[in-house]
Amino acid sequence: MGLPRWVGRAIGLDVHGDFCVVAICEDGQVRSAGRVPSTPQGIKALAESLLPTDRVALEVTGSCWEVARILEPYVNRVIVVSPTKPASRARGRRLTSSTLGRWRACCGRGELEAVWMPDERCRVLRGRLARREQMVHSRSRAKNEIHAVLQRRLQGKPPCSDLFGVKGRQWHAGLELAVEERESVDAGIRSVEFLDAEIAAVGRLIAQQALSWPEIRRLMTVPGVNLIAAATFIAAVGNANRFLTSRKLVAYVGLDPKVRQSGEAPARSGRISKRGSASARWALVEAAWSLVLQPGPLHAFWERTRGRRGHGKAIVATARKLAILFWCMLTRSEDYAHQQPSLTRKKLRRLEITAGAPKNAPRAAGVWATNEMMREADSNSPAKPRFPTSEWSHTNKPARPPESGRRRDTGARINKALEGQSRAADHKLLTSALRFVSHPRPPTT
Repeated sequence: MGLPRWVGRAIGLDVHGDFCVVAICEDGQVRSAGRVPSTPQGIKALAESLLPTDRVALEVTGSCWEVARILEPYVNRVIVVSPTKPASRARGRRLTSSTLGRWRACCGRGELEAVWMPDERCRVLRGRLARREQMVHSRSRAKNEIHAVLQRRLQGKPPCSDLFGVKGRQWHAGLELAVEERESVDAGIRSVEFLDAEIAAVGRLIAQQALSWPEIRRLMTVPGVNLIAAATFIAAVGNANRFLTSRKLVAYVGLDPKVRQSGEAPARSGRISKRGSASARWALVEAAWSLVLQPGPLHAFWERTRGRRGHGKAIVATARKLAILFWCMLTRSEDYAHQQPSLTRKKLRRLEITAGAPKNAPRAAGVWATNEMMREADSNSPAKPRFPTSEWSHTNKPARPPESGRRRDTGARINKALEGQSRAADHKLLTSALRFVSHPRPPTT
C-alpha cells in the first residue's frame, strides 16, 4: 500500500555546490523552473516565491540540512530523500540534473518516505561530537609521529607510563636527537597541547548540554557507558519513541544481520548491515567492551556467545543487546535496573565537573569514597530484580554446546575447570586449618 498522494504543488530540488535546479509538479504536469544560486540569499529568495501549501523534496547532501532549515518556515513540508536509493536506480536509467529535479518533484507528491530531520538540539550536538572526533584523530596522528621518531632513533621505553605527561615530556626533552627529529618532536608536542585544550573545551560544551538532557543522563546509569557514548547515541537516534520496536532501532544503527533466503530454503544470516550512523555503532561497541567487564545479564550473554562464536562476534552481539536496552530505557523512562548507584553518582559528578562546576562542593561529599564504602552503599540500595525484563528473558537460557569443529576454547575451559578445583581444594584446606586453630584437639595421653 503506497503513501497517499499530495494534492497541491510539489517542488523538486537538485542541490549542487553553486546552484540548485528547481522543478515544479502541478496538476500532473512537471516543468522546469530554472536555477537558483546555492547561497543563503538565493535559497531565501526561492522560499519567498513558494506557497505555504507546497512540498519540497531534495536529496541528502552536505548542505541539504541548511537548505531544509531555510525552506521549512515557508512551505508545508520539506522532504529529504535518502541517497541509498537514487533516482537512476529507481528509474533504471541515467538522469541529468534537470530530470533529477523533476523526479524529486514527483517524489514530493507522496511517492517516497522522508529521512528523519534532526531538530536544532540534535544538530548542535552532532556538530560538537563530529568536531571532537576530528580533533581526537588529529591528536592521535601527532602522537604517532612522535612515537615514529623515537623508534627511528632506537630509543627504548620511557621510565614512565605516560609519554605525554609531565615526566614523559621531561624524559624526551633530554634526549639527544638530530636537528630535524627534534623539530618534529617539538612540533608534535605543541600540537598535542593545543588539541588537548580544544578537546577539553568542546567536551565542556557537550557536558553542559548533557546536563539539560535527561535521556543522556539516563543512559549513563548503565555501567561502561560514559558521556561520549551516551551523547553519540542520542545525537544519532534522537527521540527513541519514533521507533515502534527495538528491532527497528537496531536496523537504524546498522547492527542487524543480513539475511539471505531464496525459496523455501532456511534463512541464513550473515554480517551486520552497517547502515546508519557509524559513530553510533562505534559508541555501542566501545561501551559493550566496558560493560562486559561488569557482572550482569550482558556479561553472561557475552560469555555464552564468546564460547560459541568467538569474542569478535560476541562483542557485536552484545552491542546489539545494548541498543535494545537503550530503547527499553528511553521508551519507558526508566533507569538501568542493574546499575551501581555509587558508580552512577561518580559519573554524574564527573559530568558536572566537566561542565564547569566547582570540584569541592558541599553537596558532593562522599561521592569519591573508598571501594569499601561504595560496596556498602550498593549493598544497602533497594533490591534489584534477579532477572531482566521480558525483552531479556531469552538471555537467561543455558549455553548451547559448541558446534562440531569448534574446539578452540577447549584448553581454556580445561584450565578454568582445573583452576576452580584447585581453588576449592585450597579453600577446604584453609577451612580445616582455621577449625583446628579455633578448636585444637586435646592432647593424647
